[in-house]
Amino acid sequence: MKKNIHPDYHEVVYECACGAKFVSGSTKKGDVVKVDICSECHPFYTGKQKHAETGGRIDKFNQKRAKKN
Repeated sequence: MKKNIHPDYHEVVYECACGAKFVSGSTKKGDVVKVDICSECHPFYTGKQKHAETGGRIDKFNQKRAKKN
């Protein structure tokens, strides 16, 4: 590998809008990186995910199939 072409990689503290903090590596300059969402507050990880689909493609397919029969 060529020398002096790679960005500086160091540890930074990530701060979420919910207040959670964690340490990870980054090439972004600074000691603190602010993020909007993390695994502590994301609906997928917390189990509070909402499903918007109430009558989806399968129901539509079954209705079309019933009309043909």
